[in-house]
Amino acid sequence: MMKEAYLYQKLKEKKVRCGVCSHRCLISSGKQGFCQVRENKNGKLYNLVYQKACAKNVDPIEKKPLYHFQPGSYSLSIATVGCNFRCLHCQNWDISQYLLISKTGAEILGEDLPPKRIVEEAIKNNCRSISYTYTEPTIFLEYALDTMKLAKDSDLKNVWVSNGYMTKKVIELITPYLDAINIDLKSSSEDFYQRYCSAHLAPVLENLKLLKKKKIHLEVTTLVIPTLNDTDKEFKEIADFISRELDPETPWHISRFFPAYRVLTYPVTPLEILIRAQKIGLKTGLKYVYLGNVVDQIGNDTLCPKCNSLMIKRTGYEIERFDKDGYCSKCRTCLDIVE
Repeated sequence: MMKEAYLYQKLKEKKVRCGVCSHRCLISSGKQGFCQVRENKNGKLYNLVYQKACAKNVDPIEKKPLYHFQPGSYSLSIATVGCNFRCLHCQNWDISQYLLISKTGAEILGEDLPPKRIVEEAIKNNCRSISYTYTEPTIFLEYALDTMKLAKDSDLKNVWVSNGYMTKKVIELITPYLDAINIDLKSSSEDFYQRYCSAHLAPVLENLKLLKKKKIHLEVTTLVIPTLNDTDKEFKEIADFISRELDPETPWHISRFFPAYRVLTYPVTPLEILIRAQKIGLKTGLKYVYLGNVVDQIGNDTLCPKCNSLMIKRTGYEIERFDKDGYCSKCRTCLDIVE
């Protein structure tokens, strides 16, 4: 199913300028934008993946990863095909790059899943939230936003997992309905963003600051790839940005890389590199720095930032809480948790 795009500009000669992400694609009639799922049809821009869910799962909220938002709850996760990045290391490349690697004119992958049914399934499965995830929710904005409005009416929370490349107009549209977001800060290097993601760093940094200013619960993830973004300098730059431009309470997830898509020759990230990044983050002043995709969930527990007592123990995606209503049960320090 198609739906006319919410954010675009009509131009001369039936061209349009897409307004959902920082690529701001200029699209001629009959062509698609960089994401492959927004097409100019005779001077009007359409979202090709509206109501076409290629993935739907009930996930622990910790899988997003969100560790300080409704801990221990479940979220109904949905996605469509397509992405506005071309990450060579994408872990979900089979759906994010589906239209790029499929034959021209390939049918849109996914089941017909209207927004109303998504909300119904979330409630049926005792989920406290709906997550727009796996691929980039910005590129299915119309689908996500229509669902978010219904979710809010049903007292469900809305969560985005995003690369942070949306325009400020998108942030203004979703802010009344968005409760939490995890953004990938893939690197502190513009060269990395250009070379490995086909994007730019600056819009991501600006959007991180804007989302924090909007008081939306924010957590940040960095996938650490050996030799590409694993230096102490890079870790320090990212930690400094989070601490200085966001706040020290913003959780930083440092995730382990496993070979995928077009970087199959790179090794799995050594655990010692992740631990080193975690130490740099904590030394910089961040209160919560977590390790992801690691054996035995090392570095995944929430410790009180003041007395260092164990407050949330994580085993896989299962949690055991020792806090008291979001405060340390030992010294009463706030753990910055949104229930």
